[in-house]
Amino acid sequence: MIEQVLGEYGLDDTEIGMDTRFGRDLELESIDLVTLAGLLEDRYGRLVNFAEFVASMELEEIIELSVGRLVEYVCLCLKAAGRD
Repeated sequence: MIEQVLGEYGLDDTEIGMDTRFGRDLELESIDLVTLAGLLEDRYGRLVNFAEFVASMELEEIIELSVGRLVEYVCLCLKAAGRD
């Protein structure tokens, strides 16, 4: 899904790892995170609420949000719903 968002900028060959940060490393803007939230909802429905996840963070945490932290959140949501 991240590659799909990056593909809009022609960056679909960018290397992404668990420590990759959305803002600093991928230079995604807030609108890109909204797009990612939509893709997550399309795939997982209401099980993964990206907006709620981000709303629980301080601004600095959002700026430093890593792929790994998002993956952990998605896994937590799926496990809580019995879909791990």
